[in-house]
Amino acid sequence: MLLYLVRNKAMENNSTKDSPGVIAPPPLIFLSGVLLGGLIQWFLPFRIFPVEISFYLRIVGIILIVIGFGIVYIAHAKMKRAKTNIEPWKPTHSIITDGIYSFSRNPVYLAMIFMYFGMILIVNSVWILSLIALVLLVMHFGVILREERYLEKKFGEEYLKYKNAVRRWI
Repeated sequence: MLLYLVRNKAMENNSTKDSPGVIAPPPLIFLSGVLLGGLIQWFLPFRIFPVEISFYLRIVGIILIVIGFGIVYIAHAKMKRAKTNIEPWKPTHSIITDGIYSFSRNPVYLAMIFMYFGMILIVNSVWILSLIALVLLVMHFGVILREERYLEKKFGEEYLKYKNAVRRWI
C-alpha cells in the first residue's frame, strides 16, 4: 500500500494527470478491514452468532460473495464494452448509464460491500463487522468523493445529469 501511495503522489505531481487520485485501490481498502478484523479475531475471538449456526452462516456468506463477484463481472464487462477503465486510478473515457449502472453509480463498490458482509458471516466476527464503518468512511472520502469531483470536472453536464438521475448506491 505504501508503494501505491508513493506512486500515486508522484502521479499527482505530473501535470498531465487524468485520474481522480484515489488514496488506495478500493479492493485493498475493503481487504484491509477484513484482514485487520480477522487478525483481531484470531487473538481475541468475539463471535456475532452462536457457533451452532456457523454452517448456515458460511452458506449465506458464500452466497453474498458469489453475488458480489457476479456484480463485479457484469460491471467489468460493461466497462470493457465502453472501452473505459475499471481501475479508479486510471483515466475514465466515458460515462456508463445503462444496465447495472442505471441502478447504482457504484455497483462495484456495492459488490465489495456484499463480499465484505459475506466474510463477516463466514468468519462470524464482531471485529470485522466493527471495521465496516471505517472502511466505508475511507471509501467515501478517499475514493468516491474524489471520483465524483473528477467525473464532474471531466464530463460536466453529462455526469451531473447522470448523478441526479441515479443514486450513489441503490
